[in-house]
Amino acid sequence: MSDEPDASQLFITNDRATILSKIDDDNQMAKVLDISKLQYDKFGDGRTSVIVLAIELLRQMEILLAKKIHPQTIITGWQKATNEALTVLEGIAKNNRY
Repeated sequence: MSDEPDASQLFITNDRATILSKIDDDNQMAKVLDISKLQYDKFGDGRTSVIVLAIELLRQMEILLAKKIHPQTIITGWQKATNEALTVLEGIAKNNRY
């Protein structure tokens, strides 16, 4: 039997870092589920892809934060990458003219 509490167990602590990490994890998962629902509501498909992408972005963010990279630097990089991806996709769409 594991000493780790599962999701159905009550979690009691007075350690601020532990509390914040639990809240943060819950918030992150809630946001991932919200994104997934929005994807499904708008397009009727792609929930799994959205979840996988969001979780991978969170995983990569943890790695970058552990390397002491400032969160704003990470966000700025993601914004630049998003803009570049959109530019490339728009170019592909214009060239294919569906």
